[in-house]
Amino acid sequence: MAFECRGKTSWPELLGVEKEVAKETVERENPYVTDVEIVFEGTIVPADLVPVCTRVRIWVEDSGIVTRVPVVG
Repeated sequence: MAFECRGKTSWPELLGVEKEVAKETVERENPYVTDVEIVFEGTIVPADLVPVCTRVRIWVEDSGIVTRVPVVG
């Protein structure tokens, strides 16, 4: 059975955007996301065995620019 999260789940339009703008956009466009994490490239984060529909990690470079497409999970 496929696991499906509610609301918008991917934000490709945020590549290259400033981190705070990206965070505000995710929070505005998916009210089911309650945990938006800003993560700097090179940071080690734990892998999840089960999808987390309430979290989005926003990966950024040192200058705060988004480097990966933010996705729910």
